[in-house]
Amino acid sequence: MTRRHLGLLLGAVLLALPCLAGAEEVKAIVSQGLSSQKIFTLLFLTLGPIKILVPFVRVTRGSEPAFRRRLATRAVLFSAAALLVAGLMGQRMLQNFDIPVPILALTGGLVLFLIALQTLLQQFSDTVRPPAEAVAPTLAMAANPIAFPTIVTPYGIAATIIFVTLAHDDFNMKFVIGGLILLILALDWLAMMFAHVILRYCGTLLQVFAVVLGVNQVALGLLVMLRSLSQIGLFTMQLR
Repeated sequence: MTRRHLGLLLGAVLLALPCLAGAEEVKAIVSQGLSSQKIFTLLFLTLGPIKILVPFVRVTRGSEPAFRRRLATRAVLFSAAALLVAGLMGQRMLQNFDIPVPILALTGGLVLFLIALQTLLQQFSDTVRPPAEAVAPTLAMAANPIAFPTIVTPYGIAATIIFVTLAHDDFNMKFVIGGLILLILALDWLAMMFAHVILRYCGTLLQVFAVVLGVNQVALGLLVMLRSLSQIGLFTMQLR
């Protein structure tokens, strides 16, 4: 039963990528070379389930499945509310400062590049730490440390604000972005529900997958920065 659920979780991720490739794209985001599929990939990296598996297993070690389900559900609800507030407030603040789209996209590309580079370097750093003292899990942990900063990372908030702001008044694109975020949060919930099984059978595979996604994020961050600099007029970009 658990293996079938694990297959459904991995299948959902694989099926989501090609389906999202045909979604409508907003002009401002397309001009930066970011399709809906790429937006999903970037949000998956910053808000997605890979980074939550180990912390959730550590926090809920020895707890009952019913408690883990309640904790995961509350964490996802807290995360959705936090991203909604951050997206609305961040967009309003950036618009009040009247920041041009190329500058905003350049900032987003720089943030994404630095995040991916840091993630890649951490894969090869010494991560051995002394064991922490066992703490009895409570539902209060859904807000901290699970929802924030594990699921809703600072760079995840930055990516959400940038994408929503680039969408301007295109409500269709904002709807697409919101749908992508909800899809990723649903994957987060599934990952937390089966985190113990996933790490037991696919821990090494997920580490390799995270590195591959990180490399793609580095490349996408560089692409966004180069396109933005080209739009500003510093040089003419001829990449195909």
